Amino acid sequence: MAGFEIVDATEAHLPGVVAIFNHAVRETFSIWSETETTLDQRRTWLAARTGAGFPVIVAVDPRQPKEVLGYGSFGVFRDFPGYVKTVEHSVYVAPAAQRRGIGRAVLVELVARAKTKGLTAMVGGIDSANDASIALHEQLGFEIQGNLRGVGRKFGKSLDLVFMVKAL
Repeated sequence: MAGFEIVDATEAHLPGVVAIFNHAVRETFSIWSETETTLDQRRTWLAARTGAGFPVIVAVDPRQPKEVLGYGSFGVFRDFPGYVKTVEHSVYVAPAAQRRGIGRAVLVELVARAKTKGLTAMVGGIDSANDASIALHEQLGFEIQGNLRGVGRKFGKSLDLVFMVKAL
C-alpha cells in the first residue's frame, strides 16, 4: 500500500474524519443528511464504536500521520439478537485522495477484522447512483441483495438505497 497505511483511529484523527464526513454531507449523496457533524459528535461516535468493540480505522500518509485520507468503521446492523453476527459498514475517502486504492484498502481491512471477530455477514447501504462504490463492493465479493426505491431524500431528491452483503 504505497503512500498510505491503515491504523486504528485516535482522537488526533478526528478533525480529518470530520472534514471528510462534512464534505460528504455538503457535496454528495453518500451520507443521507444535510446536517454537518462536529468534533464533539465524532468524539462521542468514536468512543461509542470502540467502547462496543467495533473498529474505527483511518488511512494516513506515514509522513503525515494525523492527515486522514480516508476512514471506515462497522457497527450494529439491527439491534436485535438475531443480527448479532451481522454488521453494517461505512467507508469514506477524502476527495483529494480518491482513486488511489484507499477505499479498497479500508474495506479489505474492515472485512478482515469482521472475520477475526467471528461475524458472519457484512452489509453496506449504498446510494444506487454511486456506481464506483457498488463496483468496489462487487469486486470484493459483496452481492446486491436489495434495492429500496425512494426510501431516502436529500437536496430535495428522492433516493434509492442498495443493500450489498458479503457472507464472511
